[in-house]
Amino acid sequence: MTELGLPEGILACLFDLDGVVTRTAVVHAAAWKEMFDAFLRERDGEHFRPFDDTDYDEYVDGRPRADGVRSFLASRDIDLPEGRPDDPPSAPTVHGLGNRKNERVLEKIRTDGVEAYDGTLRYIAAARARGLRTAIVSSSANCRDVLRAIDAEDLFDVRVDGVVAAERGLPGKPRPDTFLAAARDLGVDAAHSAVFEDALAGMDAGRSGHFGYVVGVDRVGQTDALYTHGADVVVKDLAELGGKA
Repeated sequence: MTELGLPEGILACLFDLDGVVTRTAVVHAAAWKEMFDAFLRERDGEHFRPFDDTDYDEYVDGRPRADGVRSFLASRDIDLPEGRPDDPPSAPTVHGLGNRKNERVLEKIRTDGVEAYDGTLRYIAAARARGLRTAIVSSSANCRDVLRAIDAEDLFDVRVDGVVAAERGLPGKPRPDTFLAAARDLGVDAAHSAVFEDALAGMDAGRSGHFGYVVGVDRVGQTDALYTHGADVVVKDLAELGGKA
């Protein structure tokens, strides 16, 4: 499978959505910052310390929404009630903050639309043309809508997203469970599956799940960190791996 830049024996490709397939990682990052900065400014007043890129990479990126809220709040020693998944965005709870962030993401997507990475779409088409199975693995509950917006739903045999994970009770990244579930749904074991991720939590999931190959996609200049967290190779775009449909 050298024409795809993958080791021999890889039978399935498991792709993250935001930052790998679509240019929505920056949208999520902006929404997280807006939400947390407003929350922290109101809470801390003159002692306000903003949410920054390091906070996003370490505590939020790639994780399920509520896990991201919990992780970041814990880093600031902030304790909020858990609340319920259907809490309104105004609720001062973990789920309320998560829904507040999601509200901002959806507004940005409605306003600006969704853009795909052409190199990734070509790579997926090439992989499928060579007989590899493909899955989308995302913590986002909006995954299906985003795929439909870029007319890419048919590029994947399996979808394991935030909705599916909640239905099955699967913990999110950095745990490998969602990737492992996607591989099982494809009928391929982890050792014969490749993971494609841009988030450090996704690298951790690929490493701990003992996948056959872990590809880090560096869109924001964190190559060294992606390798440290478990990448076998890091590229800026999947076109670098090869693969022409």
